[in-house]
Amino acid sequence: MKLYDYFRSSAAYRVRIALALKGLEVERVFVHLARGEQRLPAFLAKNPQGLAPALELDDGTVLTQSLAIIEYLDTLTPSPRLVPADPLRAAKVRGVALAIACDIHPLNNRRVLDYLRGRLGQSEEAVDLWVRHWALTGGLEAIERLVEPGPYCFGAEPTLADVCLIPQMFAARRFATPLAALPKLLAIEAHCAAHPAFAAAHPARQPDAE
Repeated sequence: MKLYDYFRSSAAYRVRIALALKGLEVERVFVHLARGEQRLPAFLAKNPQGLAPALELDDGTVLTQSLAIIEYLDTLTPSPRLVPADPLRAAKVRGVALAIACDIHPLNNRRVLDYLRGRLGQSEEAVDLWVRHWALTGGLEAIERLVEPGPYCFGAEPTLADVCLIPQMFAARRFATPLAALPKLLAIEAHCAAHPAFAAAHPARQPDAE
């Protein structure tokens, strides 16, 4: 398998965590989003959305969207299970994962911020305010109330919720988002940081890190 990756992409970060948790080795192909490599024809032929990550299987099939890729990996290698077998716990885990991946992250995505800076002519100060507002208000503040730490988001083992939370916390810190009012999330983040799989997937430890 090949993972089309970018060290600072939150979505790619999620997939790296999942792969590391499952002990799966993949070939890495780096797509530099800041240089626009995701818009090159060769990459668009793989993923017409022009987004990272993408996972190319051995038969040439390409999977897109981080949560779809992770659920595929969870089926392919069901141990450790990232989406619980219990339907109620699975719904809670997916609820947090989707709140991050669908409601928080897209508003802080590079292409949105580039549009704010470029087409709408917003200053860096205004863009930073946008990021901090959408990351915190109705975002991470809500996640703080949804999780049930034990010590991960939902119990003693990491799940899809943790896989999504940690990259979002990293992104929030990049934009100096105040996090002091989120003690449960900070405790989960600290616990994950001590886990080898989360540590290995950290952006600073990637070959393409800058």
